[in-house]
Amino acid sequence: MPVRKTLVLAINSLSLLCLSTAGGAANATPASSSSSSSSSSASPPPVTTSGAAKPVIVHALEREGVTSLQPFDTGIKDLQGFAGLAGQQPMAVYLLADGTGIVGTRIDADGKPLDIERVTKLIERPLGDTIWSKLAAAHWVQDGKKDAPRIVYTFSDPNCPYCNRFWETARPWVDSGKVQLRHVLVGVIKPDSVTKAAAILSAPDPSTALLQNERKFAQGGIKPARNVTETVAKKLQSNQMLMAELGFRGTPGIVYRNDTGIVERANGMPPSNSLTTILGEK
Repeated sequence: MPVRKTLVLAINSLSLLCLSTAGGAANATPASSSSSSSSSSASPPPVTTSGAAKPVIVHALEREGVTSLQPFDTGIKDLQGFAGLAGQQPMAVYLLADGTGIVGTRIDADGKPLDIERVTKLIERPLGDTIWSKLAAAHWVQDGKKDAPRIVYTFSDPNCPYCNRFWETARPWVDSGKVQLRHVLVGVIKPDSVTKAAAILSAPDPSTALLQNERKFAQGGIKPARNVTETVAKKLQSNQMLMAELGFRGTPGIVYRNDTGIVERANGMPPSNSLTTILGEK
């Protein structure tokens, strides 16, 4: 699914967070009621540190693990916006003139959220690149030519009929060398899903074992492994955790790059009218 459909402007499940540049504190310090002109009642420090190109708050958020922070124009004087990623969740932070910042959703007078498109455009590519890198590092089985110009990842269970249907439907693209499917195997549907996935992953040639399972799916597929090694069990657990992290609740869970290079996700067997969107032209 596109990032704009899942945009959640939050960090650590908070919808509103006030930050201060003073001493790196996580909450703003109330101004003193004293009329004294001493330094203790002075205005907060500027939003940038000496010699630093980024606002202090941006540095603080980066230390907390927020990535891909990029500025955007809010259209309001003395209100600067930054878009970033907290894990896989898009977020926006607004820097105020007094050196503090607010993380959350800006809304207009009618209660409608603002800056969604700005934040989306800034973060959807880095978010997609992060997802793509995690998938590339997952334990997948190659289906198609190594040098195919288009790669599509699919979370697949050896017992999933819709995974098998997607495999069958994709044959014209795969067999022509235009698409390489990368099956990120999980075992979630039936008790022997894990042992069947293990049989594929532990085979001398996993691609051939996968092919055997798909071609003989109606007859029960591949013979389950007698036991699952610790190494294979960890691979399957890692794949299943990644599947959940990417928001898939079932199989197949398909991840692809659209024609503009943006990473998108599709849940379940795609309808026929979206196949060219996922797999490209035949």
